[in-house]
Amino acid sequence: MVSPTEWKVAHERLLAKEKEATRARDALAAERRRQPMVRIDKDYVFEGPDGEASLPELFDGRRQLIVYHFMLPPGTDHLCEGCSLFVDNMGHPAHLRARDTSLVLVSRAPQAEIEPIRTRMDWTVPWFTARGDDFNVDAGVLTDDGDGFGLSVFLRDGDSVFRTYFTSGRGVEALGSNWTFLDLTPFGRQEDWEDSPEGRPQTAPYQWRRLHDEYDA
Repeated sequence: MVSPTEWKVAHERLLAKEKEATRARDALAAERRRQPMVRIDKDYVFEGPDGEASLPELFDGRRQLIVYHFMLPPGTDHLCEGCSLFVDNMGHPAHLRARDTSLVLVSRAPQAEIEPIRTRMDWTVPWFTARGDDFNVDAGVLTDDGDGFGLSVFLRDGDSVFRTYFTSGRGVEALGSNWTFLDLTPFGRQEDWEDSPEGRPQTAPYQWRRLHDEYDA
């Protein structure tokens, strides 16, 4: 507990560090925009609600495409809480589309298994089935241990498609607004890996997450 004057001094000191971190993120984003890209020569096939689609067709006429690799293998009876939390954070697509960018989900599960989940979760983001394993294997999200998650970015130039970026793990967390909001609070994410003042509530990471219609239960 401090006076308003003392709080302002401490806040301005923190704000200076935040601005430094913002400039560092801007520099990193500039480097990311200059990262070499790789041309995609393989003809991947996807299945959507309206039928078969190629990778260029996932762009829906736009030049940029963001793919979230949703961890949903065929026949699973478990819906990943982390992937679901991330999709809950996706905003209205009009803002990305205004900058010539499409956003889709891709999983290995068939549409017959995806559609009930989409309806239950009230998600509207386009969700495609990767036919076969090649797309997930080449993206690095399908290993001997099973399905993983991640986010890939592609650029289209006519009929040519290039992969420009990929991130997973906490790199995906950084894109979700719920994590960002919690990082601003005195309790933070309330997970035991965080450096928080003594006495703040903390639990094991990930275990607190639920599907958004299961918290009350």
